[in-house]
Amino acid sequence: MTVSTLSAVPEATASGTAPYAEPDLALRLDWLSRSTDVGRQAVARAARPDFEAWLSHVRPASACMRPIRLAGTSLTVDAATGRVLVTVDTAGMPDGVIYKPCGNRRETVCPACSKRYQRDAYHVVRTGLVGGRGVPEDVAQHPAVFPTFTAPSFGQVHTRVVRRHTCARRRDCDCRAEPCHARRDLTVCPHGTRLLCFVRHDNDDARLGSPLCLDCYDHDAQVVWNLQAGELWRRTTIAINRQLRRLVATRGIPHVPTVSVNGRVRTVPPVRLSFGKAAEMQRRGVVHFHAIVRLDGIDPTDPTAVVPPPAGIDADDLKAIIDRVARTVGFTTEPHPAQPAGWQIGWGDQVLTKVITVAGRGEVTDAQVASYLAKYATKSTEVTGATAPRLTDGTVNLYADGDGTHTERLIEACWQLGQPREWRRLRRWAHMLGFGGHFLTKSRRYSITFALLRNTRVAFRRTQTSGPEQTTPAEQPTTLVVNFLQFVGAGWHTTADALLANTSAAMAREHQQTACEYLATIAA
Repeated sequence: MTVSTLSAVPEATASGTAPYAEPDLALRLDWLSRSTDVGRQAVARAARPDFEAWLSHVRPASACMRPIRLAGTSLTVDAATGRVLVTVDTAGMPDGVIYKPCGNRRETVCPACSKRYQRDAYHVVRTGLVGGRGVPEDVAQHPAVFPTFTAPSFGQVHTRVVRRHTCARRRDCDCRAEPCHARRDLTVCPHGTRLLCFVRHDNDDARLGSPLCLDCYDHDAQVVWNLQAGELWRRTTIAINRQLRRLVATRGIPHVPTVSVNGRVRTVPPVRLSFGKAAEMQRRGVVHFHAIVRLDGIDPTDPTAVVPPPAGIDADDLKAIIDRVARTVGFTTEPHPAQPAGWQIGWGDQVLTKVITVAGRGEVTDAQVASYLAKYATKSTEVTGATAPRLTDGTVNLYADGDGTHTERLIEACWQLGQPREWRRLRRWAHMLGFGGHFLTKSRRYSITFALLRNTRVAFRRTQTSGPEQTTPAEQPTTLVVNFLQFVGAGWHTTADALLANTSAAMAREHQQTACEYLATIAA
């Protein structure tokens, strides 16, 4: 409790005013900001004279859970003369730093940044199917398929199978599932565990993905498969291209003459593949791939152009080739002390390929597959229950246990198999259960890039803050922004700062949503 030091009866002074010994406002705000009470921290921040400037300053990162704090100077330089036009020091900014969103794609780490990443991923994927933003719009007429490549079985696990879905939304599916592993004979494994389960599992059942017998399950083979999944995909794309070339030769489609870098003229097959791929971590702790494979042609005058493929090859041919390659492609890993003959790496039996269409006449539409891939681009190992950071010798024992749960045994397998030097990548990616690839990848000519979307967003924000340019592009001076910034921390200074910034971002999103709904009503 604060006790006032004002006199009960004012005393006359030479100036005719009463004495005033109340603590200064700045001291009160400093005391409140150092309080452990979030409410008092928020009051201290909101009562500061620069509160409005602070809200405007942190707006780009206001919804981020753990923003990056940068300090230093930023120079605007004339590209023609090298003269420094503007110098900005972060010392004169609120809190003395620049707040930058963390940009983490994982939904469990930062929902706001992952949502932005998901939206960008949606545009990257869908642009490769419908065109726009520099991609020709006639790609909508190119043959395209949506294959799903799964991993083989490494042991029997609890699963949920619905033979016929009647739900409107698969995310909220409440359909009656089949019994997990119903058998008439009481099959018993060598470890004395009955390999049966009559439970009709719900979507949120914690047992889904866990082995019926932990000791029978081949955890070593699974983490090695996760590690080699990227190489298996590379070999798969090579095999598909080879099958396409054979089909072109069989049907008598002529090759295209092109000019190489050294000026020599050579003929190449008239088709090539462009793809986008997303990796999904299943509940059993193994990845499988969802891909969009598009068939393009070759322009003799411009090898980088995206043109339609020649007549004579359609989506059904591409689908048949992918299904055939998925059944045959495979390889054997290098020898390991635990497996001198190496592990066999190949796709599982459940490979499903659907034809994509923009007009809505195929098995699946462009919007559906774009949403599907973008959704899994923000997922990771959370579905398995594994949320470990990158592991070290000092922290691995907190998450690995050879006699523990399914995910603990997978992490233990990564750590043990990663002891040899040539297998160290298993230890590096032990927190990802062995998978070290990107969760969303694409070929070079498939679509636009994330960098293009980010640069467009930056240009839009600069237009919002500085207003539209009044000069033509030819009259605008060419300038460069050179930053001398260094990392000084991550996260908000106080819990109250995070509360105020997130509340401001939520109000802005609500206002934006209301405006969009109003515009949609007017348009209707």
